Amino acid sequence: MGIKEDTYFEGAPHRGDLLINLLMGMTIICLPFTIGAIVRAIWVRYKITSRRVIVTGGWFGRTRSDIIYGEIAKIVTVPRGFGSWGDMVITLDDGSRLEMRAVPKFREVSAYIEDHIKSPKKTAVAAS
Repeated sequence: MGIKEDTYFEGAPHRGDLLINLLMGMTIICLPFTIGAIVRAIWVRYKITSRRVIVTGGWFGRTRSDIIYGEIAKIVTVPRGFGSWGDMVITLDDGSRLEMRAVPKFREVSAYIEDHIKSPKKTAVAAS
């Protein structure tokens, strides 16, 4: 049949991102950030499995991105919310990027993805 796929993380953006942006939304200047946080909270979902990274989102959750670990060149993380959550940018081999905002447990998720990026390349080199 197929290779079993285990889910490591599945969920929405961190609630603190929405809360802080709602508080900042009381000023006119921060209103675009508040709207972005509301859209993320309603429609964006992250799923990290043993085989790939899946991000669904966009307007009404109609956009989906599936990335297998073999396509990932590097990951950059930036802590937000006093380190409670963070943003991740996944750069692919072809130079395109996938931004993941307000990822809960971003350090653990990033480390998990990094481990899976390195594993296939090590086995491919060993097999040669």
